[in-house]
Amino acid sequence: MLEETLRTLQEIVRAKSLRGSFRPGIGVILGSGLGRIADEVQEPFTIPYAEIPYFIQPTIEGHAGEMVLGRWGRKEVCVMKGRIHYYEGYTMKEITYPVRVMAGLGIATLIITGAAGGINRNFKPGDLVLITDHINFMGTNPLIGDRSQGGITKFTDMGSLYDKNLADIALNSARSLKIEVKRGIYIGVAGPSYETPAEIEMARGMGADLVGMSVVPEAIVGKSLGLRILGIACITNRATGISKKPVSHGLTLKVAEEAREKLARLLKEILKRI
Repeated sequence: MLEETLRTLQEIVRAKSLRGSFRPGIGVILGSGLGRIADEVQEPFTIPYAEIPYFIQPTIEGHAGEMVLGRWGRKEVCVMKGRIHYYEGYTMKEITYPVRVMAGLGIATLIITGAAGGINRNFKPGDLVLITDHINFMGTNPLIGDRSQGGITKFTDMGSLYDKNLADIALNSARSLKIEVKRGIYIGVAGPSYETPAEIEMARGMGADLVGMSVVPEAIVGKSLGLRILGIACITNRATGISKKPVSHGLTLKVAEEAREKLARLLKEILKRI
């Protein structure tokens, strides 16, 4: 399955470009409303998910469903414009398959972005937050039943899931650009319903600063594959019970679009320093 996907990707690249074989060192997953950040990629080669074996086209607005290969500065990158989510009715294996493909293409570093609700009362819409740790509250784990590595169940240490060196690079990059970046613990939930006020209070009691419906599965699989992980979230709304305004996907996309340019500049600087 994985071998077929990688073979097809290389064949597509060879057939449609002069690049020949392509081996990116860095993978980037762009979350809700952030897909246009991929416009920063130079000499882009775009492959719709529909042309990639075993990839699934996202059904949610704000997720284009395209893989973009190219250069970002001096780095060769693989950028995922959009993701599929557990709440769309797919399995954990299906939603994390792109991470395995990127690892197969050669990436050593995975940058995961996403929209999130702010639980921490100091977070406001438009803030960028460096994910320092996460709580998996999705009710399952993407490594269940995974025997892809040696045919046995692998127990992966999650003690240092989000790479400290990458975090330092991100913070130093933000300081150099005079972009404020906050830090926080992300709690991943299954969705698609937004959280109740009681659930947000519970999450706060557990130590969570922000909440979302993605990031966690991809980070877990990336760590299991030996990738260095950097997570950056865009706060698109204050969580239920903190804000008196109703939460909506439309609001998520609007705020993410407004923060897009700031996040693009930050990612460009981070890539320079990795």
